[in-house]
Amino acid sequence: MYILITNDDGYQSEGLVALRAALSQMGEVAVVAPERNWSAAGHYRKLFDPLRAWEGALPDGSPALICDGTPADCVALAMMGLLPRKPDLVVSGINLGANLGTDLLYSGTVAAAMEGIMFGVPGVAVSQLRTRNAPWDFRAAQAALVRLVRRVGERGLPQGVLLNLNVPARPPEEVRGMRIARLGRRSYRDELVVRHDPRGRPYYWIDGSEPEDHADDGTDVAVVAEGYVSLTPVHMDLTSHHWLEVLREWGLEESS
Repeated sequence: MYILITNDDGYQSEGLVALRAALSQMGEVAVVAPERNWSAAGHYRKLFDPLRAWEGALPDGSPALICDGTPADCVALAMMGLLPRKPDLVVSGINLGANLGTDLLYSGTVAAAMEGIMFGVPGVAVSQLRTRNAPWDFRAAQAALVRLVRRVGERGLPQGVLLNLNVPARPPEEVRGMRIARLGRRSYRDELVVRHDPRGRPYYWIDGSEPEDHADDGTDVAVVAEGYVSLTPVHMDLTSHHWLEVLREWGLEESS
């Protein structure tokens, strides 16, 4: 396999190093990663500024192409000719923190994998939770990802579907296995912090406590809390199909 890897934490992230190390045993790996952290940037694309990419290296010395665009820009450039050929798979991560439930609406990690499937290439997003103040331990994520990518290579993925993988903050021997789960819910407890510069003009920070997780049965939020790796298939169709029928009953399509 020819695998494109990227992330939203930037090319210096130890999670990207761990991702490359895991996937190097699966085939040829090309790295196109952002110059800086784009966490919570979602599917932002830089359409009104030039993009630059240059040869560089990850913290372990392995080669990488570094881009001053967003995670989605990195994938788009790779698909449109930055790489010598089109990859067979896009893998984004290993994100430093969860991408569960509602997080997907903000996640640059997931957006990078989504950009891949917009070009017809299967995508996987992988994220690692961490116990506060503990060192990162990517071994369980690496093992789950290798197993998943091997299966994707054998069976393929349907057009327009990506896989979202979240790994609990546990050492490999304490991870209970993998569970297929639907997306759950996270409630964000953001707060607006107002400060003033030396000239008295206000500026703003968005702060707040950790999100509140709703661990409903069968959701990725619940599965990870129980010590399992969660795997969720995600597609681009955001249509509420139920409401298609409800709205048709409103008579809005009738001629005035």
